[in-house]
Amino acid sequence: MELPNTETLLLEQADGVLHVTLNRPDCRNAMSLTMVNELRAVLAAAREDAGVRALVLRGADGHFCAGGDIKDMASARTSGSAAYRDLNRAFGRLLEEAQAQPQVLVAVLEGAVLGGGFGLACVSDIAIALQGAQFGLPETSLGILPAQIAPFVARRVGLTQARRLALTAARFDGVEALRLGLVHFAEPDTATLEQRLMDSLQQVRRCAPGANARTKALLLATEVEPLGNLLDSAAEQFAEAVTGPEGTEGTLAFVQKRKPAWAV
Repeated sequence: MELPNTETLLLEQADGVLHVTLNRPDCRNAMSLTMVNELRAVLAAAREDAGVRALVLRGADGHFCAGGDIKDMASARTSGSAAYRDLNRAFGRLLEEAQAQPQVLVAVLEGAVLGGGFGLACVSDIAIALQGAQFGLPETSLGILPAQIAPFVARRVGLTQARRLALTAARFDGVEALRLGLVHFAEPDTATLEQRLMDSLQQVRRCAPGANARTKALLLATEVEPLGNLLDSAAEQFAEAVTGPEGTEGTLAFVQKRKPAWAV
């Protein structure tokens, strides 16, 4: 895979994992339009690469992401409402594409996880937070809307909790994020957070990449597809998987009491 050149991201690929670090530490990794476009380009490059099993998204210097870049918003002010609309919608497209990414998306959440950072956490498949991380949707306290983030928050934690969080701009920590179902793990310190990340990636490597991609798409489809149609399609995919290369290798490995090729 040829990765794009990036100004706002640090990229490292190793052992089937693409590590993506938001790298604007001077503003707690606030999400600029440049960062949005670079993240979308990285996701697109990884999407067709069978060698990438997982993507790890985190922030530099102890913060995940403090939300949208105020400088971008100030620049858009001179161009009128259309510029604000386009800026906002670009981030929404990033969230859509990240959620649909065929690889497993792991978010490592430290420090500020606000606004757009909160939205990115909501589209991850595995979310690992420090207990002391600070989460929140501050938009309404600034007189604006969490316009692109709101649907993903509601799907992640449920409409009842999403309404409370968005309409109060409440701040809360990683322990509360775990209780809400926003994250899967809340670790007390950096060492245990890194160990949890290593363990999670090892678990991902036990799963066939093609089966993971199709399973993720199936789970996401439960939100929009009628049940009967979904189950019909799932049965077809199951038959294809059983007779396909991964299903054949997985079954043979089980019989031979060995690890399948993708887990070696």
